[in-house]
Amino acid sequence: MYALLVAEDADDIAIFSLVLQRAGLAVTTVKDLKRAMQNWSERPADVILLILYNISPQEQVHLVRAETLVPLILTVNQMDEGLHCELLDLGADLVIAPPISGRLLIAQTGVLMRRMSSVPASSLPVLTAANLTLNPTTRTVEVVSKPLQRLTHLEFRLLYTLIINRGHVVPTEMIVERVWGYNGQGHRDLVRGLVSRLRVKVEKNPRDPEYIMTVPGIGYLFTEDEA
Repeated sequence: MYALLVAEDADDIAIFSLVLQRAGLAVTTVKDLKRAMQNWSERPADVILLILYNISPQEQVHLVRAETLVPLILTVNQMDEGLHCELLDLGADLVIAPPISGRLLIAQTGVLMRRMSSVPASSLPVLTAANLTLNPTTRTVEVVSKPLQRLTHLEFRLLYTLIINRGHVVPTEMIVERVWGYNGQGHRDLVRGLVSRLRVKVEKNPRDPEYIMTVPGIGYLFTEDEA
């Protein structure tokens, strides 16, 4: 298992790399969070630690949660209760501020990793709807006339949510709660971007979808009707 450390300061990179290694993780370091998220599918990490004091913490969480659900540890310069709660609601798993205890961070990182490893790899049944088959074990979707597609964790959770509610409109707020696991207010852009990426993998023509339909102002609908 390995960690992605996003930091700009050389001292931060040296110190936190050691902390993550003590937690049993191999470490890859980068300085550009946006680029790291754009290249996420090439080598996804098991945990992310962000130490970027010149970017708003809210923006950092949005960038990460648009791509992945892996444990996210975020540092801030100063933290009050309001900011702490806001960042947790947005999807951060752990928010820390100076002074930072290396020993405590090692223990907290270990807890996050144990939580992730305890999730069963395949506890859901294969779903079939219309001309589409979704396999949770391999996290792949097979659509007639298209090659087998591997889904990201977020794409899989979105498609699974839509299929088990097929024929019914799923509100955007519910999608955020089911896919990302936190409050859905103010995250329509996240859902819209994820839906667009999923349509590329399952629709013959993503601009004229047959399966994943938009219900303006409400949410999305998976339909088995022929277009």
